[in-house]
Amino acid sequence: MGFRPHYRNVLRRKILPHPIAAADVQQSIVMFFSKGDASLAAKTKTTLFESTRDTSKVSDAIGSADTPPLLDAVVCGGGPAGLLSAIMLAKNFNYKVKVYERLPPPPSPTDESVWGDIARFYLIGLGERGQAALKEFGVWDDVEACCTSVPGRMDWAPDAGPDEGVERIFTDRPVTTQVLPRDKLVGVLHQHILQNYQGKIDLEYTKEVQPIDFDNDDRSSVLIGVSDCATDFLRNTPSNFGTQSISTSEESLCDTDSFELITTKLLVAADGTQRTIANQMEKADKEKRDSMSFIEKWRYGSTFHTKRYVDDNQRVYKTIPIKIPSKWRNDLNYSARSKDGRILFDSLPADANGNQCAVLLLKRDDELAQENSDPKKLREVFDEVLPQFSALLDDNMIEDVAKKTPSFLPSFRYAAPRLNQGDRTVILGDAIHTVKPYFGLGANSALEDVQILKRSIESTTTMKEATHLFSKHRANESRALVEISRELDRPGLLGVFTFIVPLVVDSIFNKILPKLFSPNTIAMLQKRENTFCGIRRRKRLERVGQVSILGSLFTALTISARQLIRTLSRVTGKRNTTVAATLVASLSAIALAKKAAVFLVPGLAPADVLNKAPKGRKEEEERSLHTITAYNSGSEDSNMEGGGI
Repeated sequence: MGFRPHYRNVLRRKILPHPIAAADVQQSIVMFFSKGDASLAAKTKTTLFESTRDTSKVSDAIGSADTPPLLDAVVCGGGPAGLLSAIMLAKNFNYKVKVYERLPPPPSPTDESVWGDIARFYLIGLGERGQAALKEFGVWDDVEACCTSVPGRMDWAPDAGPDEGVERIFTDRPVTTQVLPRDKLVGVLHQHILQNYQGKIDLEYTKEVQPIDFDNDDRSSVLIGVSDCATDFLRNTPSNFGTQSISTSEESLCDTDSFELITTKLLVAADGTQRTIANQMEKADKEKRDSMSFIEKWRYGSTFHTKRYVDDNQRVYKTIPIKIPSKWRNDLNYSARSKDGRILFDSLPADANGNQCAVLLLKRDDELAQENSDPKKLREVFDEVLPQFSALLDDNMIEDVAKKTPSFLPSFRYAAPRLNQGDRTVILGDAIHTVKPYFGLGANSALEDVQILKRSIESTTTMKEATHLFSKHRANESRALVEISRELDRPGLLGVFTFIVPLVVDSIFNKILPKLFSPNTIAMLQKRENTFCGIRRRKRLERVGQVSILGSLFTALTISARQLIRTLSRVTGKRNTTVAATLVASLSAIALAKKAAVFLVPGLAPADVLNKAPKGRKEEEERSLHTITAYNSGSEDSNMEGGGI
């Protein structure tokens, strides 16, 4: 990106009158733009100039010695949450908005030459939360026209025959889940903006945003630098995975040595797991805290940070395009798995013509999860575990799948303890909460974030109040969402106690006392009226009630058992302890064999537990539609390069 010579000349005349050292040039430039603010100079050295190494580069990096243009709002990230944020700000508050996205523009949602490659794009399921957000901002009709309706699922339990799948249709839900490729959703929003917000929303692609000063001009604006990125950088989808390395350094993708300075009254960071703004917020907070005294640190509290969990139940996946038989319903989510938990297979409709995009989920170290694995072994596994799907895949497809590089599911992460930096910056979407896609909460909660930001602006009189209110409402929600989701994904015995046992106990109590005990956690997560913090709080209270009831029953049973033991002891002539031990062992063995054995299966999938758990009232209709939102990653720590949800 070049800049007008006039500005370079002004810069040289005002702050570069004679040759000086590069470090002094940096200090002079920053002091000039900050009007002598030394604290800004210190903050900026590590951001604005971290890639500049000599005087000429520093001079070229400065966009203008005049005051940078002031915008109403800038959105960093052109994914679903970013574009919806821009629409919300323009539609509801008449803001002029600029959207900056690292990637090229999305393909047209009506270009069949693009969307005909079924396995190229990962699918997302839009539930009640996501649909409500899209309806509120007037884009749902456009989105729905590109979706496939999925009213239920067909599931094969381990060892079930090809004709033994169980079909469940959800008839008691406020909305029917709608499925489409994530990039098609981006394309729809992009097209909607071009058709309805000319002059209000300006879309800038292949651009990188770097924050320079979050508290610019006495906290009235944010100063950012915008640089050019590589125009041939591909969208990170399963089909082009590996075409260009995701781990390529930012310097080779974006020209950070040359940028344009811009100020904005509001900066919305919706750049997904790229987290450019969030990372700089973390860095700025750390530098600020390091400069404080002990008392100041105590008063300041926790710094902004991203909590990253180690993935102790990691799986990778390979996408598979399939054409289902004409006798099968094309509007169902099909799933199956092996008994030992090695193989998970999940498929969603890609269109209304019988084409589906499936994902084969495997543990990372599985031989079939590797690139260029043995197609013969893959065929053997399909024939043995997934015969109903093996018949749909010819040898060429099996070979293609075996050759594929595996893609990664996202790791659990959340931003805390706030979602704002200063008074003019907020972050939302995947930048504040990243979850695995098993329960369809990532995309839907990201779109819901936009609604919360809108309400925060509406209910306050200043942007300072709005950004802080959004942070107050959504920071704890983001943390609760990630923590709840992670509890549903723990491995082995830990998963039994954090996922299976609570789900079964909830189902039993909800069936017996539906007015006191709510359905299981998965069912509650799907209801828009339930906040994530509210779900966690209610479940904690219910655990206390469940333990109290079970404790009272145990006490009553103990008293009754004592009387029974005395009676049996007199009749049999055995000691009380012998009779008691025999009764306890017998009853325990029977109960465990009947209730627990069906759940204590290695690698048990959520669908298995839901199928086998006792049904509470209305729970059959309220159960989660287990949709796989297939994310792609170039590493364990990053799954979307720019423009995330």
